[in-house]
Amino acid sequence: MKIIVLGAGQVGASVAESLVSEDNDITVVDTDPTRLSYLQDRLDLRGVTGNAAWPSVLRRAGADDADLMIAVTQSDQTNLVACKLAHSLFNVPTRIARLRSADFLESEELLSPDNFAVDYALCPEQVITDYIARLIEFPSALQVLDFAEERVALVCVRAYAGGLLVGKPIKDMRKHLPEEIGARVAAIYRRDRQVTPTGETVIEDGDEVFVLAAEEHIRRVMRELRRLAEPVRRVMIAGGGNIGLRVAETLEADYGVKVIEGRRERAEYIAGVLNSALVLSGDATDEDLLEKEGIEEMDLFLALTNDDEDNIMSASLAKRLGAKRVVALINRRAYADLVQGGPIDIAISPAQVSIGSLLAHVRHGDVAQVHSLRRGAAEALEMIVHGDEKNSKVVGRRIGELPVIKGAIIAAIVRNMDQYEDVLYDGRILKKRRGHVVIAHKDVVIRTGDHVIVFCLNKKVVKKVEKLFAVGFHFF
Repeated sequence: MKIIVLGAGQVGASVAESLVSEDNDITVVDTDPTRLSYLQDRLDLRGVTGNAAWPSVLRRAGADDADLMIAVTQSDQTNLVACKLAHSLFNVPTRIARLRSADFLESEELLSPDNFAVDYALCPEQVITDYIARLIEFPSALQVLDFAEERVALVCVRAYAGGLLVGKPIKDMRKHLPEEIGARVAAIYRRDRQVTPTGETVIEDGDEVFVLAAEEHIRRVMRELRRLAEPVRRVMIAGGGNIGLRVAETLEADYGVKVIEGRRERAEYIAGVLNSALVLSGDATDEDLLEKEGIEEMDLFLALTNDDEDNIMSASLAKRLGAKRVVALINRRAYADLVQGGPIDIAISPAQVSIGSLLAHVRHGDVAQVHSLRRGAAEALEMIVHGDEKNSKVVGRRIGELPVIKGAIIAAIVRNMDQYEDVLYDGRILKKRRGHVVIAHKDVVIRTGDHVIVFCLNKKVVKKVEKLFAVGFHFF
């Protein structure tokens, strides 16, 4: 596929790196030749220096025969103009734009083919906000991901001594769970090394375990691996920028929220926007300020400024001063890998969190969801099955009969998404949810319309998975 990426910032660079690894023809456009030179030195791609909103620059980038344009510059206006030009002048089939402003995001008419012609609008700040909100719902989790319209949850937890399964084989999970609760351990990372899970695999203290179950059962399953943390009630946010403000707005109705913002003018602005959250003008790396504002009483500290070093420093300090759990937003992947698991409980890479929703529009076949795991080391895909037994390699076949793709694990299936069923949460709350969850095993037969959740331990196997689920093409 011939793809043009507009913008070589954190999101653009991560998108380019991910797509280059899948043998796509990538061209990156940016006004900064230094950024482009850095990417070209690391990746097999072409760089074009210039303004992404100029037709001549898009033509030099190859827009005349491009299959896809991804506009992720820092400017909403540039991204919108580029999509309009790609549609009107170059007939680029698919156009994706990064947008921050609610004025654009909330107007379907403005993004329609008759206006700016944006097929899919990506707002990384909102994606990160939703991601953080899910982490707060599961205080013990390192990562929480949803599939099939939140019908299934994939949660990563660190196994600790005291969990029912620690020191025991995975097959013993069945002994502790009621018959109606199904779960699947999709992957284990032990000291940053992949361990392919089988029924005989023994879970060790410190393992990162990815476990998948129906949304209503996931908390019960998590208890098998570790003691669950107390629910979050008090949150302190360092940074009142675009992400910090969005997170505060999302949380303030249900939690006690304090925001620390270094710029006085910005602090005054967000104080006028928020309803109940307390906004402080100050430095989140100031030990005296954190102690004065009761950092030791905080269930969660979120370092969400635009500066990696400030986030690392403030989160580490908050942890030392008594915050129960700390999360830091860190753009540099090397930094994130280095600090997570030390004083910082969770390091979030903004580009890797937001890239999944974009990749779902790039993948071949009908891919409903793509989630990046362990900051890009692995992926989880939600594939929608089409075709029949004559033109599909999976329809009507048992999972155990499918070609073996080393590094790919079918973890669950959600079927009958057009129907509702009653599900019970915590044995007491009854809700109607779309679809029926089937935990995968070798005798499950795949049907047309199934949403199949596949865990790819290595991104190199993604194309093989896509080919397996494609209709009308030979697999090998």
